[in-house]
Amino acid sequence: MTAFNATLKDENATVALGQQFAQAIKPPLVVYLNGDLGAGKTTLSRGIIQHLGHIGAVKSPTYALVEPYEINNVDIFHFDLYRVADPEELEYMGIRDYFTDNSICLVEWPENGNGLIPAADVQINIRYQDEQRQITIEAHSDIGQTLVNKLK
Repeated sequence: MTAFNATLKDENATVALGQQFAQAIKPPLVVYLNGDLGAGKTTLSRGIIQHLGHIGAVKSPTYALVEPYEINNVDIFHFDLYRVADPEELEYMGIRDYFTDNSICLVEWPENGNGLIPAADVQINIRYQDEQRQITIEAHSDIGQTLVNKLK
């Protein structure tokens, strides 16, 4: 499987890449977002969600764990599992029910849901590089490979 790499100079570039990514996606899709606090995971998610048609703010679901959006009959779920201490907490919220054939799931801190969330189609890694961000988008399924190919 291949990967797409880019350097993002600022927040606007991160949102723009999210918009580009959104042009190529359709359900079902599971996206893992990895990176340190403040790396730009929610900013990228905002670009994706707004480009898909959401009007208004896209906030980090840190305390709610999930922010749902229904756009054009597609369910989009933005998860932030940072505060999950035990994956069993996710079982109580019925996390498996979110991952359907009609959903796009963006999952920040996926390692905290280990064993309870499906494998990623695409894994996005964002890391600091001075004042910029380095992003790598890796395919982990045939769906993900098609998506990465569209980004290249």
